Amino acid sequence: MDTFTHAAEEDARNEGILIWLNGKLVPRAQALVSVYDSGFMLGDGVWEGLRLYNGTWAFRDLHIERLFEAAKAIDLDIGMTPQQIIAALDNTQQANEMVTDAHARLMVTRGVKTRPFQHPALSRSGPTITIIMEHSKAQIGRPIRLATVPHLRGLPMTQDPKLNSHSKLNCILACIAAEKSGADEALMLDVHGFVNTTNACNFFIVRRGEVWTSTGDYCMNGITRAAVIRICGELGIPVREKNYSLVEAYGADEAFLTGSFGAQTPVSEIDGRQIGTGQGGPIMQRIREAYMQEVGA
Repeated sequence: MDTFTHAAEEDARNEGILIWLNGKLVPRAQALVSVYDSGFMLGDGVWEGLRLYNGTWAFRDLHIERLFEAAKAIDLDIGMTPQQIIAALDNTQQANEMVTDAHARLMVTRGVKTRPFQHPALSRSGPTITIIMEHSKAQIGRPIRLATVPHLRGLPMTQDPKLNSHSKLNCILACIAAEKSGADEALMLDVHGFVNTTNACNFFIVRRGEVWTSTGDYCMNGITRAAVIRICGELGIPVREKNYSLVEAYGADEAFLTGSFGAQTPVSEIDGRQIGTGQGGPIMQRIREAYMQEVGA
């Protein structure tokens, strides 16, 4: 069984899904994008991932808001209103008869280019917009093992890590490095050497009853991350957004990852050091129970 934060059960229904592509619902095999598309050619685009629980897309409006903010940041005109994007999401859900345990990847690129070069003015036909929606139930066989890698989440003036861009090569290289060292995923540091995030998710530790996560200066400020911070406050669990080192992470009582797909996923070890019991812990479980109740799972 694959072990990583987006591992999911195989579902034969996904072979027959309909994909929303530029205003049309098309069978999976026919959902094709030009080799001249700026997303394929250059990673020029933004995206969001959403999770469906019992008929409701968790934090849908926050995801749509973040998509439009990201598009503005890269000077990309989506050409649709947020309400139209939501309608497309709903239409795709209905067409695929999905009720729960589904995942949607909403992607917007700068569109088809007239020539195979990077200048954005060469994208003249409008954006490419697609929604891939799959039956997707998380199936993570055991807690995640992390390895620290040399790849950093960088400075905002290079590629701002707060941007959900199609260009994910830095994170992919981090993941490869972790897997080659025998771990499941990568733990990435920030430019100052403090613990930051993983290649795919936000990262939290628990020390002496307190929940810690990074300052958020050098990572995607995830919607699930924000929900966990808020839930900690509601449960009376002290939570800190702060700089902390690998030494402090190694000594944690618990560690876990957060993201839209897996919600909260326990971490068993970091760089070969067992974290707590190696099986997750009670504080993460309290947070997860409150989170699942909120999203209606």
